[in-house]
Amino acid sequence: MWRALDSMWLLPRAPGAQGPKTRDVLLAIVAALAAIVEGSARTDLVWPIAATVVTLALLPLLLWRRTHPLACVAIMTATTTGFSIAHGLALIEPNALGTSAVFLAVPYALFRWGSARDCVVGAVIVAVGLAVSSLPSSDTFTEIIAGIAFLGGAMALGMLRRERVESRERRLEAVRAAEREALARDLHDTVAHHVSAIVIHAQVASADPGDTARVAESLGVIEGEAHAVLADVRSLVHTLRVPADYRPPAGMEELAGLADPGPPEVAVRVEAAVELPTMVASTLYRIAQEGVANARRHARGATRVDVSITVDEGSIRLVVTDDGAASAMTSSGGHGLLGMAERAALLGGEVASGPDPAGGWTLRASIPLGGNA
Repeated sequence: MWRALDSMWLLPRAPGAQGPKTRDVLLAIVAALAAIVEGSARTDLVWPIAATVVTLALLPLLLWRRTHPLACVAIMTATTTGFSIAHGLALIEPNALGTSAVFLAVPYALFRWGSARDCVVGAVIVAVGLAVSSLPSSDTFTEIIAGIAFLGGAMALGMLRRERVESRERRLEAVRAAEREALARDLHDTVAHHVSAIVIHAQVASADPGDTARVAESLGVIEGEAHAVLADVRSLVHTLRVPADYRPPAGMEELAGLADPGPPEVAVRVEAAVELPTMVASTLYRIAQEGVANARRHARGATRVDVSITVDEGSIRLVVTDDGAASAMTSSGGHGLLGMAERAALLGGEVASGPDPAGGWTLRASIPLGGNA
């Protein structure tokens, strides 16, 4: 238990915290205008100018809440607590602008981006600030609980958002790892094929060194096979356990086999006269297979799915389109297409999908023929 608590205490800050962003500046400007209007219009404020000035002075915290969440929480809590104490010393019931609700984004940012230590220290600061602020006021127990619920809710939302983002990143990383493993297994199979050919022709050449024609022919084949290996091997292949049910990588023949009379009808058109590297052909097949499967699952009322392969300016391009109605499927296409995008990226290519202006859904993939980038 103590070990678990210690690991939680050492939890680092969430990655990706940046600021200020354009939307933060716009939010601060809108909040400033709203505070000025509210401070001028409300008649129930005992210190309208002071309340407006305090709110305006705290608005810059919105710009830096991601990169300095603990400092922003400390400044916000100290300022609002001091304002409440000033009301109490003047024997005046504390009140503030409704615009100040925008500062709930500060404790939210603490639990969204801060480290475990920042969150603990920040929560203590907020709790002390609430306790001190409630002393000079005549708020009922229900009103105090409501204030705690608002701040606690903002913190809880930040923590839930952080967990959701991290959980999604873990799922995506699992997809990437699975695709890298599958790609490495396919690459292993391809390399084994080329190396076997090199060994055979080397043996042929060494069997009769005096036959210069045969030696030259064997050396030419060996050179070609070596170039093919270098074209496929562009990244380090780690030692992997190959499952017992592992099958050789699918290619253009299997891609052509995706054609189906339907419904919906799947038409495959290949306009690529060049001989594709094994890894490129395997990746195109898997992307096309995923695109056809998504069209069948998500395209409402689709009667036809077209798959086309073309070569253009040193790249081979795959397009999968359907004539179905728009669906709720997002452009990411789910984990399947995320995995295919990762596989294509490892070969220097890219995958994109989305609704087609002419109707239906279109998946596009492009992979350079020069091999893995």
